[in-house]
Amino acid sequence: MHILQTVPPSNINRDDTGSPKSAVYGGVPRARVSSQSWKRATRQMFRELLDPATLGVRTKRVVALLAERITQLAPDITEPEALAAQVLTAAGIELEKKAKRPKKGEPTEEGPEQSKYLLFLSASQIDRLAKLAIESARTESAIDKSAARAAGQGANSVDVALFGRMVADATDLNIDAAAQVAHAISVHTVNNEFDYFTAVDDRAPEDNAGAGMIGLVEFNSSTLYRYATVNVDMLRQNLGDDTATVRAVETFLTAFIKSMPTGKQNTFANRTLPDAVLISLRTDQPVNLVNAFEEPVNAAGSARAVAAAKALVARHRAIDNAYGNGSAHNFVIAAGDGINELAELAAPAPLPQVIDAVAARVDAALGESNS
Repeated sequence: MHILQTVPPSNINRDDTGSPKSAVYGGVPRARVSSQSWKRATRQMFRELLDPATLGVRTKRVVALLAERITQLAPDITEPEALAAQVLTAAGIELEKKAKRPKKGEPTEEGPEQSKYLLFLSASQIDRLAKLAIESARTESAIDKSAARAAGQGANSVDVALFGRMVADATDLNIDAAAQVAHAISVHTVNNEFDYFTAVDDRAPEDNAGAGMIGLVEFNSSTLYRYATVNVDMLRQNLGDDTATVRAVETFLTAFIKSMPTGKQNTFANRTLPDAVLISLRTDQPVNLVNAFEEPVNAAGSARAVAAAKALVARHRAIDNAYGNGSAHNFVIAAGDGINELAELAAPAPLPQVIDAVAARVDAALGESNS
C-alpha cells in the first residue's frame, strides 16, 4: 500500500519533548509519524471491524489478565493469580514482582507479577493457558512445560498474525510479523510552528484579567507518504486458514487506510482520509517507493498532491521497468487531486470495491498455491 495523505495543523505523534516527530530525508527536514504509532492506530480500528473478543491483547499485566480469565471459567479457584503465574512460568515467560503505588502514608504493597516486556497473546491462547491452569488445579498436578508452550502457540488472532510477537525468554513462542509498516514522512520540507495559548479561569474575579494558565504547543502540517506491505504467504502460515487470511487482508487494508494516530486530536481535530491510495499486488518482492520524494515536492495547495501523485507514478513505472517481472497488479483509490496521474496505473474505484477486488485475487492466489 502506497498512500498520500494530507494532514492539517496537528501533532499526531510526539517525541520525548512533546514536539512532532521529524526526520531528515533528501537533506531536508520532514514531518514523520512513526510506524509504531500507525500500527497501534490500525490495531485499534480492528476492534471496529472485528469482534474484539477474537483479537489479541498486548500487555505486561499478563498475570492479572490470565487470572481474570481463570476466574471467569472457574469461579471456585481461590488463588487465580498464583495459578496464572505458574502456567506462564511453565510456558517460559519470565515474570517479576511489581509494587503497587501506595496511598499517602500507606506502606508499599506488591501487586500481581508482570512480564518483563509487553506480551502479545491472542484470545484463544489466553483461553488455552487458562484451561491448562484450571486442569492443573483440579488434578493437583504440576503444569507440564511442553503443554504450556503449546497452549501459547498457534490459533493466532488476526492482529498477532499480522504484527508478530517476540518473546526473548522463549524464542519458540516468537511469531514473525506478516505486515511491515514504514515511518510515514512528508513529501516536502516541513518546519514546525508554535501555538502559544492561554486558558481562562471561569471562576476568576471580574477584576482579574489574567489567564488561568498559559502553554505552548508545537505542530506542523504536511502531505505524508505512507507505506505498508503484507506477506500473504506468511500471513496464511500464521493463521493456518485461507478464509481467515483473506479476511485478515481485508481488515488490514481497511484499517491501515482509514486509521490515524490520536495524538492531540482534541486540540487540532486533524482527522483526514487519504488523497490517494495505490495498492500493488506483487509476486517478486515488496518495494517502498519513498525514493519518489527524495527530492522534496516543491508545490503548494492542491498542486502538491498532484505533483506527489505524479512522482509516485513515475517511480512505480521506473521500478517495474527495471526490476519487475510483469506480475504486478494495481488498484487505485483517489479522492480529488491526482486522480488523472494515478489513473495511468489503474482505474480509480471506491474503497469497498477495491477491497473486494484485492480479496478476490488473494483468495484465487491462495487456491492456486494449494492445488
